[in-house]
Amino acid sequence: MEGLVASLGETLGEHWAWILVLLAVAAFVAAVLDTLAGGGGLITVPALLLAGLPPVNALATNKLQAPGGSGMATWRVLRMGLVDWQTVKLPMVAAFAGSVVGTLIVLAMPEGVLDVAIPVVLALIALYVVFVPNAHKPPAHERMSRRTYVATVVPAIGAYDGAVGPGTGSMFALSQVLLRARDLRHSTAIAKALNFATNIASLIVFIVAGKVVWLVGGVLIIGALAGGYVGSHLLVRVNPMVLRVLIAVVSIAMLIRVLVA
Repeated sequence: MEGLVASLGETLGEHWAWILVLLAVAAFVAAVLDTLAGGGGLITVPALLLAGLPPVNALATNKLQAPGGSGMATWRVLRMGLVDWQTVKLPMVAAFAGSVVGTLIVLAMPEGVLDVAIPVVLALIALYVVFVPNAHKPPAHERMSRRTYVATVVPAIGAYDGAVGPGTGSMFALSQVLLRARDLRHSTAIAKALNFATNIASLIVFIVAGKVVWLVGGVLIIGALAGGYVGSHLLVRVNPMVLRVLIAVVSIAMLIRVLVA
């Protein structure tokens, strides 16, 4: 027990107990917002950075909670028949491979570069979460063949998820709408399966590399489970666009605090 306390004190500082409580609250809020509008990772990653975790450890620990939600969503869309396994299995392999590459790139990058790069990228994604998801109407015809899409776009988005993460589900869904001319409902269902593949791939690499802070990740999981439960009960009562703006404002404010710390 003393060794665990000492380890937490070394990672989070002398106020580690309060920091764990605040991280649980951040995970709860993020999960509520993510259930309603997406983009919850834009809250949890900055929270982990503010807690004092190095950038790679923050990304790795945040991934510990991700496969649970995306895995459950994948199981549901498969069971409901919204996604056909034979259709989605090859794109999932491509997404998995892309995520492995993206995670390996992050692990190879100097920490000093990540200190600045991750907050800047997350700020850009926060703006993306607000503005891009409105472009949800498919074109009249496909702009890219399935083979080309699976070979290029899917692994590219997978690499982004392995490297950073937030906004990946929206990227998968909207790329199918805009490039494959699919309706948003079907695209979102497929995106769940692809996002599950990228989450699992990235988490495996981070675990092998020893970058996950397990106790902190466990706290995030508890907060996320509670937030997902509450969010599911608020699903029809809140305007998602208002929440997207809220996510962007809060996450950018947190990221500015990270950069000036």
